[in-house]
Amino acid sequence: MGKRVEKTNGNLVEVVTQPVRQFAVESIRLLNRCTKPDATEYKKIALATLIGFSIMGFIGFFVKLVFIPVNNILIGA
Repeated sequence: MGKRVEKTNGNLVEVVTQPVRQFAVESIRLLNRCTKPDATEYKKIALATLIGFSIMGFIGFFVKLVFIPVNNILIGA
C-alpha cells in the first residue's frame, strides 16, 4: 500500500513539473532565436509607435474638446 502512494505521488509530481519543464525549454529556444533589431528596423518600430501615440493623443484631445461643452450643457441645464 505504501509503494502505491509513493508511485502516485511521483506520477503527480511528474504531471505537475512536465508542463513547467516544457515551457522552460520552449522559452529558452525562443530567446536563443531572437535577435536585436538593426538600426533601420528600430527606426521603423519607433516611427510606428510615435504615429500610434500621436493618433491616440489627438483622438483623446478631440473627444475631450467635444465633451467639455456637452458636459457643461447637461450639468448647467
